[in-house]
Amino acid sequence: MATKVRVRYAPSPTGEPHVGNIRTALFNWLFARHMGGSFIVRIEDTDVARRVDGAMDAILDALRWLGLDWDEGPEVGGDYGPYIQSQRLDLYHKATDWLVENGHAYHCYCSSERLQEMRQEQVSRKEPPGYDRLCRELNEYERASREAHGTANVVRFKIPLDGETTFNDMVKGEVTFANQNMDDFVILKSDGYPTYHLANVVDDNRMEISHVMRADEWVSSTPKHVLLYKALGYEIPVFVHLPIILGPDRSKLSKRHGVVSVLHYRDEGFLPEAVLNFLSLLGWSFDDHTEMLSRDELIDHFSLERIGKAGAIFDQEKLTWMNGMYIRQMSSDALVDRIIKLLDDALPPAIERPLSAEYVSAIVPLVQERLKTMNDVTDLTKFFFLDDLEYPAGLLIQSGLDSGSTANALESAIKSVTGMNGMDTWSAEYLEGELRPLAEALQIKTGQLFGTIRIAVTGRKVAPPLFETMEVLGRDRCLTRLRTATRLLIDG
Repeated sequence: MATKVRVRYAPSPTGEPHVGNIRTALFNWLFARHMGGSFIVRIEDTDVARRVDGAMDAILDALRWLGLDWDEGPEVGGDYGPYIQSQRLDLYHKATDWLVENGHAYHCYCSSERLQEMRQEQVSRKEPPGYDRLCRELNEYERASREAHGTANVVRFKIPLDGETTFNDMVKGEVTFANQNMDDFVILKSDGYPTYHLANVVDDNRMEISHVMRADEWVSSTPKHVLLYKALGYEIPVFVHLPIILGPDRSKLSKRHGVVSVLHYRDEGFLPEAVLNFLSLLGWSFDDHTEMLSRDELIDHFSLERIGKAGAIFDQEKLTWMNGMYIRQMSSDALVDRIIKLLDDALPPAIERPLSAEYVSAIVPLVQERLKTMNDVTDLTKFFFLDDLEYPAGLLIQSGLDSGSTANALESAIKSVTGMNGMDTWSAEYLEGELRPLAEALQIKTGQLFGTIRIAVTGRKVAPPLFETMEVLGRDRCLTRLRTATRLLIDG
C-alpha cells in the first residue's frame, strides 16, 4: 500500500449526483489537496440494471462545476486504469477464481424462487433473513451435477461461522461485528459482474487507495470488506465513514425533502463557491462559529479529526442565505461578467448585442444586495433593457387614488422633470429633490406618487431604489415610459 495519500470518489451512474454523494467527493478532494495526495474518480457501473444513460456525464459535470478536479479517472487517465469498473471485469474474475480455489468462496446454485421462499420462512419464524448456506459445503459431484443441468450460479464469500471482525474507523473509532450475524454474501453475480463488495476491494487495492472515505451507510458492509481484504492478502486501508445527511425533520435526506441533485442548484443560479462552502459544513467544521470559508481556506484547514459523528442537517434556507452572502461579497467586475453572460442568454434576441458592460456596471450596485441567486438577475433587471413594458393599467393606480388622479400625478411628474437636461442634471439626487415636494403639492402621499412612477418606469411593484433606477435608465427612456403610462390611463 502506498504511503502517499490516495483517495477515491466512486459513484454509480444511476442518476443525477445527489448532494450527499457530492459531499463525499468534496471531503475526499479536500483531504487529497490538504495532504498533497491524489484524488481519483472511479465509475462503479457494475449494477447493469440501474445504469442511467448520461448519468456519468452528469456526475463529471457536477465535479467540474464545483472545481473538484481529479488527478486520475475518466477523461484524465492514469497508471491504474481503466477507471470504469465494467472495463475491469477480468480483475474481478481472477480474484473470484482465487478465492474459490483457496476455500474462501463457493458457487451457489440456488434459484431466486428458492431464495425468496427461504426468506419468507425466516420472516414467518421471526428470524433475521439471510442465506442458509445450502451450497457452502457441496461436494465435487454435487457441484458437477448442478452445472451439468445448466443451473445459473453466483459466487458467495465464506463468512467465518464464529468469532468477530473488528476494524478502526477515523470517525467512529473501533467497530466490531459478530460474524454469526453476517451473510455469506454474493461477490460475483450470475451475469458475470461483481457486486460492490468485491469490486471496490479489488480496485481500492489495485489503485493503492490509502483512505476509504465514504457514506455512513457503508459501515455495516465494512466487516465484509475487511474479511475480503484479509482473504485476498491485501493491506487494509484507513476507513473514514462520513456522518449521514439529514432533512429538516432529521430523517435521512431524500427526494421527499425536495431537490437533492447538485446540478439543480447550478441550474437555479447558485454559485459553485457557495455550494462548495455549504457542503463542506455538512459533517465538518473549522470551529464552532466560522461559516464562510474560501476554497483555499477549506484546503488549508481540512482534517479528518474535525469530521463529526452526528448527522448533518441540510438546511435549504442556510444555503440560500450563504449564496446571497457570496453574491454580495463579489467584486463589481466579477458580478458584471456573470450578469452579462446570464442576460445574453435570457433577454429577447431583439435587444442589441453585445450588452454594454458600462451600462450593466451601473445596474449592479442597484441589485447586488437583493440577489439571492443569480437566476434572480433577469427578473430584477430586464426592464433596464426592454423598449416596451407590459403591465395592466390598473397596476399604476395606488390605493386611495383613481385613474384620473393617477394620470394627473404622472403628467405633473413629467412637467417637473422635463426641464432636466443631460446626465449631470438627471441624477437620483435631483430627481428626488423635484419629485418629493410634488407629492405634497398634489396633496397625495409620497408612497402613492413614487409607487405610480415606479410602475411606469419599471413595470414592477418591487424594483431597485426608484431614483437611482431612473438615473441609470436615463432621461429619454424615463420620460417615454412616463408618457406611455399616462396614455395607458387616459385611453383606459
